[in-house]
Amino acid sequence: MRHEKNPVLAVSPGPAAGVRGAIAANLRRTRLARGFSVRELAELTGVSKALISQVERGVANPTIEVLTRLADALGLTFAELTRVHLAGPEVIRRGEGTPVAVGDTVVRSLFAAPDRRRFELAEGDLPPHTRSARSAHGLGSVEHAYVVAGEVTVETADWSARLGEGDAIRFAAELDHVYVTGEAGCRVLTLLSFSED
Repeated sequence: MRHEKNPVLAVSPGPAAGVRGAIAANLRRTRLARGFSVRELAELTGVSKALISQVERGVANPTIEVLTRLADALGLTFAELTRVHLAGPEVIRRGEGTPVAVGDTVVRSLFAAPDRRRFELAEGDLPPHTRSARSAHGLGSVEHAYVVAGEVTVETADWSARLGEGDAIRFAAELDHVYVTGEAGCRVLTLLSFSED
């Protein structure tokens, strides 16, 4: 049984289809919700019926100009027309993914969003007596960290905060910062959100 409360939302048919599949589903669903036939949308946008049909079947690679005209005619933003929506949960099991060593720290990226609501969720394992690489993530970025196990100190030039198991912190990640462990190592989850600019 299908529920279509919001005509903009689409279900991605799978990773292989990616953005093209999302565009196809978003375009068709919104066109039908707005009551346009393919012919009417073609007349309104100057895009051929054949191309609109191909886009809706996910077999065309339309230009940005074509997508912008279609989005405008349907009252969507370009981001809404091209946004990929998950059909179901995406699960990453323990041990999956490729951990990356950054100095003595091992970081495993869990999830990242490439659209304008950009974020990255990662898990970091810091051994005892370790200073992570000093980093800053750009103007307007915010970092959230949650200590799963152990203890860690987050340091910037202006402040430092010592965190234990179960503690969390949020700070402006545009500042150079570093994670420092003492006698015990630390496992920390970080959620980094980037500015929309």
